[in-house]
Amino acid sequence: MNIPYTVEERPDTGLSNGKFGIWLFLASEVMLFGALFSTYILLRTGAAEWPHGELSVTLGAINTVILISSSVTMVMAWASLKMNDWGKHRLYLIATFVLAGVFLVNKYFEYSEHLHAGEGPWHNTFLAIYFTLTGLHGLHILGGMVVMAYFIGPGAKMWKTSPAQFTNRIEATGLYWHFVDLVWIFLFPVLYLL
Repeated sequence: MNIPYTVEERPDTGLSNGKFGIWLFLASEVMLFGALFSTYILLRTGAAEWPHGELSVTLGAINTVILISSSVTMVMAWASLKMNDWGKHRLYLIATFVLAGVFLVNKYFEYSEHLHAGEGPWHNTFLAIYFTLTGLHGLHILGGMVVMAYFIGPGAKMWKTSPAQFTNRIEATGLYWHFVDLVWIFLFPVLYLL
């Protein structure tokens, strides 16, 4: 059975169902992170003093480069599919997955350093906000990795049966991934630099 608008654009929105759905989902994610960033602003402006220099700017900058690089590899994975180059697509998607894993490993070392020093979310308001925002962001990274793992593994066979639909799904995954990277672009200066 062929479901309408899985590949074609809908006449009312100009988007396929998958792309329309991911944009609606990302709108809800913007509201979630927007509320958390607003909470941060209110807590920071209301605080008599705010800690500075508690986070490793070097590690945060390295993670920023890693995530920006992963956005580039995600775009290249999608572009390779558009050019019918399955091999390059697979290479770029695996590279995106690996970069996401490296980001989480770096975050693990950063978390463990704070937790071993007794500086958990209970330590002060800044660390509570830090662990909440970066923890939620890390869960989004993990979710993106699960989706990528599916398309690297069992979901890859869709390319043989329905290449246009598979390409649309990779594009939707890329939109989600770029959103996750964009959130980090805001988290890095807010938490590490200001």
